[in-house]
Amino acid sequence: MPAVIIRNLSEETHRALKVRAAHHGRSTEAEIRDIIEAAVRPAERVKLGSLLAAIGRDAELSDTDVEVLQQNRGKAPAEPMTFE
Repeated sequence: MPAVIIRNLSEETHRALKVRAAHHGRSTEAEIRDIIEAAVRPAERVKLGSLLAAIGRDAELSDTDVEVLQQNRGKAPAEPMTFE
């Protein structure tokens, strides 16, 4: 698992992290992991599966339509898109 070293963190910030971690009942390292996860993977982000499902609903695809798409998936050779 990757590791990150944070240099030149002020004493005030480190102390605040320790207090915040204690308030949440976890280690300072666990608190920092949680803060980073929340920053780069916010709960309100749109997830690809949800987005694709919404597109399917908007296009009013039926279960039969989806089955046909699944059957033909990967059978046609891939060709790059052209914009001419």
